[in-house]
Amino acid sequence: MGNIYLWIKILHVAFVVAWMAVLLYLPRIFVYHATVDKFSETSKIFKTMERRLYYFIGYPSALIVWGSGLFMAHMLGLYNWLIVKFVFVILLTIYHVNLGKYLTVFSLDKNEKSKKLKFFLDDFTKIENLVEYFDNFNLNLKKKSLNFFLKSVSNH
Repeated sequence: MGNIYLWIKILHVAFVVAWMAVLLYLPRIFVYHATVDKFSETSKIFKTMERRLYYFIGYPSALIVWGSGLFMAHMLGLYNWLIVKFVFVILLTIYHVNLGKYLTVFSLDKNEKSKKLKFFLDDFTKIENLVEYFDNFNLNLKKKSLNFFLKSVSNH
């Protein structure tokens, strides 16, 4: 596969981290934003933070994750685990677009403190934490298998 594959993989992992940071932090900013007066100076600051986080970090990260992921899938070939992973990435992309809809609502000062919004902003972040936990668990398994592989190779 070569050296380029490893550089693309490094790029992929770095931008996955950046994208996840946006997906996990932006709802928290929405929660804080929902608690302030719509026309206050603090609301303007939150709008700027939300816009910059979403458009300057979130979108480029998502595009780089998709591009590098598709490149690596092309290099590796399609396996069952990779197809399952793509399903989850598609769900994260839908979630990302949904955050953009909330961003528009907040930027137009049309945010209402409804029960549905409260669920999304408070309870859905708990679901995000579960997803992050399983993702970290997956990374730990990969590290352990890599360490085992490196030890077995160095012993021979």
